[in-house]
Amino acid sequence: MPKTTPPTSEHADRSKRQAFWVCVGVASLTILDLSKINVGLPAIEQSLGGGTTELQLIVAGYALAFGLALVPSGRLGDIHSRRLMFIVGLSSFTVASILCALAPTIEFLIVARILQGIAAGIQMPQVLGLIQQLFQGAARGRAFGLFGAVIGVSTAFGPTLGGLLIAVGGPDNGWRLSFWMNVPLGLLALFFAIRVLPKRQSHARERTGLDLVGILLLGIATLGLMLPFVLTTGAPTDDPRRWFWLIVFGLSGAAFFWWERRYQHIGKSPVVNFALFRTASYRNGILITTAYFAAIPPYFLLVTLFLQQGLGLEPVFAGMVSISFALASAVTSWIGGRLVFRWGRQLVALGLVTVMIGFVLVLLAGLFASVGLAPWLIAAAMTMTGVGGGFVISPNQTLTLTEVPVTQGGVAGSMAQVGQRVGTAIGVAAIISTFYATLYAEVSQPDRVQVFRDGFLNGILVALVLVAVALVFALVDLFGHRTETSALPRA
Repeated sequence: MPKTTPPTSEHADRSKRQAFWVCVGVASLTILDLSKINVGLPAIEQSLGGGTTELQLIVAGYALAFGLALVPSGRLGDIHSRRLMFIVGLSSFTVASILCALAPTIEFLIVARILQGIAAGIQMPQVLGLIQQLFQGAARGRAFGLFGAVIGVSTAFGPTLGGLLIAVGGPDNGWRLSFWMNVPLGLLALFFAIRVLPKRQSHARERTGLDLVGILLLGIATLGLMLPFVLTTGAPTDDPRRWFWLIVFGLSGAAFFWWERRYQHIGKSPVVNFALFRTASYRNGILITTAYFAAIPPYFLLVTLFLQQGLGLEPVFAGMVSISFALASAVTSWIGGRLVFRWGRQLVALGLVTVMIGFVLVLLAGLFASVGLAPWLIAAAMTMTGVGGGFVISPNQTLTLTEVPVTQGGVAGSMAQVGQRVGTAIGVAAIISTFYATLYAEVSQPDRVQVFRDGFLNGILVALVLVAVALVFALVDLFGHRTETSALPRA
């Protein structure tokens, strides 16, 4: 009987790299769908009709569904199979993209976007869990460096790609191309996922199960926290009663905390292991990513709105302004992944300071440059923001999950993703509503460009405050780690 030859180290490394690039490709597809649709909203309005509320639900419905699906999906991946959940999520995402592309009405598109958000929330925790599973130590840092580079490029290229597709397909079909492109890419990724993703994974030794009550309470709490912010536009017609949802968040959040403690006390495995939050690197990492994502995605949206509505730039050119950010962040994410274990949280703090400098340069270009020159100078200043962003995303991702057990990698990563989605919802409400509130307040001013510059100023100032909050958390973690290190007994 012939002997089975064990896989060589080279073969195992190649299998890991193939699985990694499938994960990163699917994550990129998911993030692109968050950003590329923004520039297509005017075309969707022209094609399908609908008002501000419907257009807002196209974006907010995706974000809400994404956030709600993350933790239960991460938990299912940890206790059963990340590979299976990845394939389910990717298949569902591809089908939902077809529904979005074929949408005959604005209401149909909203429902399809919610389904697409659920699918994205199913697959994203598996990406982070699989990277945790595939790599350890310095190799994991390098992997997250490449992951951050690709995600940075996807975030920044989304508006450019969306604008380009609208230019190619026109206002009636261009936005549909944004969804159609997901279909062949999704099928290709599905083919490789079935072939190369690992079929085995380690599991926690304690008894595990799906805590349905905990999932329900966490879902209600997440909905109660995100919904009032995604419904905030800055218009005078905003319903003040939306803030009552925060009461729902408080009550359901308290009930979730009580239930999870009780559930764990009787020997069962909770949705979220609160012991993770006693780990300073994990706790502070989530706080940093929440504050940072409260600033960066709304910052891209703010710049796009200012260039399109204020300076009259075409969507494709407004999107191209962020290309310099994408390229710069890709390079520094890759570098950051290699330096993270040498520099630690210092690298993240340095990145945040650089991002703030970039914000100031973008603001000065928008306020004082001529209408024709401003987009060019903003694109140049975006390079500085991208340099800093690359030193934030991948190093912070690595440091956040460094001390997390591999068996909890999916749910731990999904909690960080929830922080990103909640942060983005809060940031969009704070930054974009400030921008529009300024426009409404100065509607009688004759100089239209100056009105948009005032709104741009106020929006960027809010973004600066949010990045400063992230910097405070990074410094707390940095100095706290140094204090712990100095307190260790010396040999």
